Amino acid sequence: MSGLFYLDPNPSGAPGVLFLHGLGANGSSWTLQFAPLIEAGFRPLAPDAPGFGESCYDGRGWNFRRIAADLAALLNDLGTAPAHIVGISMGGVIALQFALDYPELVKKLVLVNTFAVLRPAHWSGYFYFFQRFLLVNTLGLPAQARVVAQRIFPAPDQEPLRQLLVEQITRADPRAYRAAMLNLGLFNAVNRLGEIKTPTLVVTGQYDTTVDPQRQKTLVDGIAGARQLTIPGAGHAVSIDQPELFNTALKEFLLS
Repeated sequence: MSGLFYLDPNPSGAPGVLFLHGLGANGSSWTLQFAPLIEAGFRPLAPDAPGFGESCYDGRGWNFRRIAADLAALLNDLGTAPAHIVGISMGGVIALQFALDYPELVKKLVLVNTFAVLRPAHWSGYFYFFQRFLLVNTLGLPAQARVVAQRIFPAPDQEPLRQLLVEQITRADPRAYRAAMLNLGLFNAVNRLGEIKTPTLVVTGQYDTTVDPQRQKTLVDGIAGARQLTIPGAGHAVSIDQPELFNTALKEFLLS
């Protein structure tokens, strides 16, 4: 077994839909997607990456290829491969790595507010990531968590979501979090996008301030047949900001 903790609310469903969460979050961040997909007959699976949520990190090297191998083992152990793969932000990067390493296990690929290489469009983006890196390596996860939560959920009525994200980030293994940040900064799959032959949908939040929407177009340009869908009124956490629009688009793509 892979050793990953995962949510599996509809074990009798098929095919499987593997949901991969963003940095600092965990599989529970996808719960708003569960009911619509179960209603459509799918089997949602939402694992916690090593060091996040309930999945432990053994300290022996945190990287995307190792996580992709763990996910492949999970799908094979559960007998639900191949599956649809859906990843947001860091989870989208893991989804890309998974699609490159295990193309035979992927039915369709959904990349949400993510990137093939992390290159902010403006200096403010570089400052934001440098601030996060500095905070996590000096004041620790709680200080960094507050900055991230405020940026992802900026509206006054999103205070409960901010608090929840702060709690999730604070619970993460600091070793895994720091390693994830480093791996995200070094990740570059631009020259390998042409290897992906899986039907691919790129979902972009209109007001994403973490991964610039124009930068996400690199995925569409590099993956043959991929298309980009922008969700109006949504930020980086598009699946939470606009769950109905997101769920409708997701179901339409997976059922097509």
